Amino acid sequence: MIVYNEAAIIENTLKALQWCDEIIVVDSGSTDNTWALCEQYGCRLFSRDFDGYGPQKRFAMAQARYDWILSIDADEVISEVLQKEMSVVLAQENIPAVGYHLPRTMIFLGKKINSEYGKPCLRLFHKDYGQVTLDKVHEKIQVQGEIHTLKGQLWHYSYRSIHDYFYKFNKYTSFAAEELFAAGKRKPKWLVMIRLPFSFFQIYVLKGCFLNGFAGFVWALFSSFYPVVKYTKLIEMYQQNKGGNATSK
Repeated sequence: MIVYNEAAIIENTLKALQWCDEIIVVDSGSTDNTWALCEQYGCRLFSRDFDGYGPQKRFAMAQARYDWILSIDADEVISEVLQKEMSVVLAQENIPAVGYHLPRTMIFLGKKINSEYGKPCLRLFHKDYGQVTLDKVHEKIQVQGEIHTLKGQLWHYSYRSIHDYFYKFNKYTSFAAEELFAAGKRKPKWLVMIRLPFSFFQIYVLKGCFLNGFAGFVWALFSSFYPVVKYTKLIEMYQQNKGGNATSK
C-alpha cells in the first residue's frame, strides 16, 4: 500500500488486512497521523518521495518477503467474504492461477456506483509472474500466466467529499497530461470540444450510472469532465512549450 495523509480513512483498510502475513506501507511524507496508525496495526513502514503511482507501488512490491502480493489502496476495504475467499485460495497446495481479479464497487456520496467500476481489477498475484507498470497515474498490474476472478467485494471509498474529489481530479489530470506530453501525444481541439456530451452519455446511459440515482448522475457528470480537462492541460503544455500548439487548428 502507498499512502499520503490517509489517517481519516486508513484504519478500516488496515483492520481488514490483519489476516495477512505482512502489511507493507510506503509513505510519501504524511503530515497527519498516518504513520502512527500504520505502526499501531503492525505494518512494515518505508518512507519514499513520491515520483508517480507506478514507481511508488513497484518499490512497495519489491519489499515483499512472501510470494503472493495483494495490492490495495488506503481507501479500499476488503469485504469479509473476499478475505475468506482469498484465504481459501492461497491455502491450496496447488494454487490454480498466478493472478486474481477482485470485483470492486465504488462508494460515492454514500451510494454504490457500479457502472465502470463493475469490472474486476487485478490486485492479487504471485510476484514471480507479475509486476506493476511504471505509469505515473492509472498504473496497471500485468501478469504472465492464468488469471481467475474471485467473487467477494472490494469496497472503494475513494472520495471523502466533493472537495476531496476535485483535489484528486486536479492531481490525476495533471499527471495524465504530463505522461501524454512526454510521449508526444496530441489531441485536436475540436475533438476535445465535443468530447464531454459523448462521455456523459457513455457513462450515464450505456454503463448504467442512471440506475444509481443522484449520486450516479453526479459521478457521470464529473467523470465526463475528466478527459476534457486532461486534454486541455495537454494542449496548454504544448502552447507553453516554445509557443507550440497541440493541434493544427
